[in-house]
This record gives sequence, C-alpha cells and structure tokens, in this order.
Amino acid sequence: MNLSKVFTKAIITSPERRQEADADFVIVKQVQAGDVAAFDKLILKYRERLFGVVYNLTSNREDASDLTQDAFIKAFQSINRFQGNCSFFTWLYKIALNTTLSHLRKNRLRTFFSLEKIHEDGTNAQLLEQLTDKKGADRETYLKELQEKLNEALQKLSISHRTVITLFEIDGLSHTEIAQVVGCSEGTVRSRLHYAKQFLQGEMSKYLSS
Repeated sequence: MNLSKVFTKAIITSPERRQEADADFVIVKQVQAGDVAAFDKLILKYRERLFGVVYNLTSNREDASDLTQDAFIKAFQSINRFQGNCSFFTWLYKIALNTTLSHLRKNRLRTFFSLEKIHEDGTNAQLLEQLTDKKGADRETYLKELQEKLNEALQKLSISHRTVITLFEIDGLSHTEIAQVVGCSEGTVRSRLHYAKQFLQGEMSKYLSS
C-alpha cells in the first residue's frame, strides 16, 4: 500500500484555481476601496482551510485558532500591499505559514500531522476499516496507533520538510504555489517532497504494508 493513499488531498484544477483567484481579487479590490466588510467574505471562505494547515503544523487547536486569527488580522492590515501578483489564497497562506513558523521557533514546539481528515473522509475511512480488519484490532485503537506512529515519523523531519508535505498532501497546493508560499524554487519543493515521502514511507512501511 502506498503512503500517499493515507493522505487526503483536495484536488482543484488550474482553471478552477484561476477563477477562484479572479473572484478573490474582485473582493480584495473592494476592501482596498474602503469596503471593509467585504473582507469577511474572504475570512468565511478560507478560515477552515487555513486552520487546517496551521493545525497540522502545531497539533494544538487553541494555538491554531489564535494563529489563524492573527494571520487574517495581518492580511487585513496589509491588504493595500496586495497587487494580485499571486492568488490571494497563496498570499494569505504565506502570511499564515510565516506566523506559524515564528510561533514554532519561539516556543520550540514539535509539529504533528493529523489523521482527522482521513477519519472524516468516507473513502479513506473505508481504507482504515480494511487496515483494521487486516490487523484484527479495534478500529479506534488502530487509528490512534497509526496517528501516533505517523506523528513520531513526522517529528523526525525538519520544519521545512513537514511544511511542504503538509501544504501538498493536506491542502492540495501545487509545487508552484508551495514555492511561492515558502519562498524557494519549485525544484527545492520537489526535492523536499520526495525526501519527506521516502522517509515517511520507510518509517510507516510495516503499518502500511499490503
């Protein structure tokens, strides 16, 4: 069984992303023109997705909630500097990521990956049921064990490697978008993803064997 099947990935096609970016830019222009209330539309649209990424980097709901709020505040305060050179989505995530990484470095927190979306997703839930049956263990017990083992494996990765695999596997960002968010080349993103996946595959092989 391939490790990638364990990750939940939201796939959005390029045309859809372009339409999304264009729609966001219309709202941004409204906010820049003085319609402050229009920013609420962006908060409602991206709050859960942003929280998900931050939570998967902190493994702390209270911290994730505070950091998500901080990111939106910073985005609002800086909205006049947004010129549409990238999507609002990418710009916002970069702010959130920088805010979160500063928090992690300051508090020396260890980051964790969440299997929560897998638990909620029907297809992946079925996968976990099959794994549970194969192991002959209680489903919830096995899910907890799998969570702990994946957390332990991810703790061994650097923040930079955890960041790219979280953005790619959890939120479905493309290599280009991740490069824009983390401030590196696409080649570096691909290299980090390859290393992280190979490492996690090795760490989790005995739990994900076919």
